[in-house]
Amino acid sequence: MGTPRTAARRGPRPRGEHFAVLDPATGEAFAEAPDQRPEELDAVVARAHEAWRGWRTDATARTAALRAAADAVQRAGDDLAPLLTREQGKPLAESYAEVARVAARLRYFAELVPEPQPITDGRPVRSEVRWRSLGPVAGIVPWNFPLQLASAKFAPALAAGNTVVLKPSPYTPLATRALGSVLAGALPRDVLTVVTGREPLGARLAAHPGIAHVTFTGSVATGRAVARGAAASLARVTLELGGNDAAILLEDVEVERVADRLFWAAFRNCGQVCMAVKRVYAPARLYSQVVEALAYRARNTVVGAGLDPDTRMGPVNNATQLDRVERYTTTALTAGARAAAGGQRLARSGHFFAPTILADVPPDSPVVTEEQFGPVLPVLPYTSLDEAVAAANGTDYGLGGSVWGTDLDRAEAVADRLECGTAWVNHHGELSLAQPFAGTKESGVGVPGGPWGLYGNLRPFVIHRPTEATG
Repeated sequence: MGTPRTAARRGPRPRGEHFAVLDPATGEAFAEAPDQRPEELDAVVARAHEAWRGWRTDATARTAALRAAADAVQRAGDDLAPLLTREQGKPLAESYAEVARVAARLRYFAELVPEPQPITDGRPVRSEVRWRSLGPVAGIVPWNFPLQLASAKFAPALAAGNTVVLKPSPYTPLATRALGSVLAGALPRDVLTVVTGREPLGARLAAHPGIAHVTFTGSVATGRAVARGAAASLARVTLELGGNDAAILLEDVEVERVADRLFWAAFRNCGQVCMAVKRVYAPARLYSQVVEALAYRARNTVVGAGLDPDTRMGPVNNATQLDRVERYTTTALTAGARAAAGGQRLARSGHFFAPTILADVPPDSPVVTEEQFGPVLPVLPYTSLDEAVAAANGTDYGLGGSVWGTDLDRAEAVADRLECGTAWVNHHGELSLAQPFAGTKESGVGVPGGPWGLYGNLRPFVIHRPTEATG
């Protein structure tokens, strides 16, 4: 596995050379990645299509290759995790967990084999649905979980017999390129290709006529653009477009018992998680207690570089996102919100923002109605449960949500009223590899995860034959 190229120059470079990769803990360039030209995709996709001809034919060989790939990723953890932390910012322990998740996902999908399905409809024919792969798949990956979300795209696609062209975010290209090198030792040539570069590389990949399926994770606006590009060739699309998950605390909740879980459900990876808790609704009677419990944890969280073993929360990944977090926070404070903890950038180099708990937030503030995607959590009071449920459901997103309380049956009944793809009781954001991960409204299109993710990378093929010879 190669070492990232050290950044020796500053300033813009011509297309087709390299671009700088910044360490979010310092704000400084520490390496470079290839800035591939959009026109180079023609050859990449052509090779992926040629590799598909052999890869799709032997399910037993695919299973063996994916198992070997999982083993290779696990062995490479000590190389991949520090590099991931350096370019993404998350604490090193979280990077190791992300690498482990990649290996686990490869093992899970290695064992999934699409099963033929007989059709019984009373006719004198035997009909059977069989499954065929699609062709080259484009995986376009964001910067918050570069390796984990890459594997969520390539593991089911490869298990289904497709080949993959993978494009990471230009903020986090290095660990994905390194992962591609690790996987190249276990997979046939051109079955998985990693391309890196700035726009319009991603747009060109999404619209490439040789791509059969585009799977994308990112913003709603970019997701719409991806869908428009894929529509030109009628490629299938799977879009995971983020969320604004609400947590509803019930009257019987034991605040101190759930406060740690609730806090880290919001602030893991510096709040840069699509299914993080991004709004908390607390009963008016418990409101002050909830605010203080969360603020205490925010004030006592160690914020620093991810490679520092004492760090619990790293920096925001990039300057653009840091500006967004600051803008949303300032807008709320100007409108009358109170920072029970944090509320500002930290006075140090790098992209650091203090873990922030906002109280007395106007319900129509953008930090409530939109996805802030950073270390800022608004806490809002409610007087009736119907009011809380309506507020939780009152945004354009519908990825996840949670309900917290002592009476589990009641909490589950409230969770069942949430308009989202996944609802948790007394925890948030935990996903099994075997479950679907999908949202409603603007949170996405398609169903990644579990067997649904496998079959989303296949198309049905039906065989009919008579039950008796007809001569």
